[in-house]
Amino acid sequence: MLQAIVREIELQKDYLGGATLDTIYFGGGTPSLLSEAELNLIFEKLHQLHNIKSDAEITLEANPDDLTKEKLEALKRTPVNRLSIGIQSFVAADLAYMNRAHNVEEAKACIEDAQAIGFENLTIDLIYGSPTMSDQQWQQNLATIFDYKIPHISCYCLTVEPNTALDHFVKAGKAKAVDEDQAARQFEYLMQAMKNEGYEHYEISNFAKPNQYARHNSNYWKGEAYLGVGPSAHSYNGKSRQWNIAHNANYLKALKENTLPNEVEELSPSQQYNEYIMTSLRTMWGCDEIKIKQWGENVYKHFKKIVVPFQQEQKLHYKDGFYFLTNKGKLLADRIAMELFIVEENK
Repeated sequence: MLQAIVREIELQKDYLGGATLDTIYFGGGTPSLLSEAELNLIFEKLHQLHNIKSDAEITLEANPDDLTKEKLEALKRTPVNRLSIGIQSFVAADLAYMNRAHNVEEAKACIEDAQAIGFENLTIDLIYGSPTMSDQQWQQNLATIFDYKIPHISCYCLTVEPNTALDHFVKAGKAKAVDEDQAARQFEYLMQAMKNEGYEHYEISNFAKPNQYARHNSNYWKGEAYLGVGPSAHSYNGKSRQWNIAHNANYLKALKENTLPNEVEELSPSQQYNEYIMTSLRTMWGCDEIKIKQWGENVYKHFKKIVVPFQQEQKLHYKDGFYFLTNKGKLLADRIAMELFIVEENK
């Protein structure tokens, strides 16, 4: 698999048009299983084929049970300078409900060890809306994170994905379903608590201390091009998107034959507009009215017509040429974006 990933990096070397790399992100699957030598092999290939900024943000996703002191020390010897840790909760019942492999003690220990070893640039994932989490426990989760002075926090509402074990248990009545009112209440508390602690709510699910936004994710939300490598990885260059096959054996077979294992979809102007609305509206930077006009008068008229009721309901506000979601609107971000989409008629 590692050799296949390195080969894909070689085959995709021109995808970004020679742009200097500002961010590198090891995500999906469990990249923390890679050894120090394996990570450095990937970095060696990246440096051969790309210019990488000296201060590039290089993130690796990890679960708490993977981050032993020995693992953290090994990661510190690689170019990785930022860790994204999937804590999810400091409540044992939540971790059991979500079938997480780590426990509360491991969650706390990995943060403390990472900071002690010198990883100051951390981002932590938390999940709210779990039926096992009371409002008081959610408040305590946030208080724990604030005590650790984590510079960046990502918070997601629990979703039960179709055909998962949890989905089966919920349908069989063996596990409680998500309570939407509870989730909304915990999200509202989250926004206020983050503001009180000096975090900026720069994207629906992401909060950061000033100037400590995730550069990688911010580039995605701003519509910058990115290249994904590995099974299931997605890439985007502004005009098309592509995704690699998910089947590991077929992925390996294709790269042994020097074939890129992906499908490509050219984006129509309407799809490009929809992509922009979906990503930009989620951020504190908002939708740029001038940019929307670039898709033509009809698109702009459509946008202006749809935004009016949302403005009247105080879910969107307008300032200096940009449209932003209010806190009230953030509760309905996906629905508002979908209302603003251009729906192409089937040909």
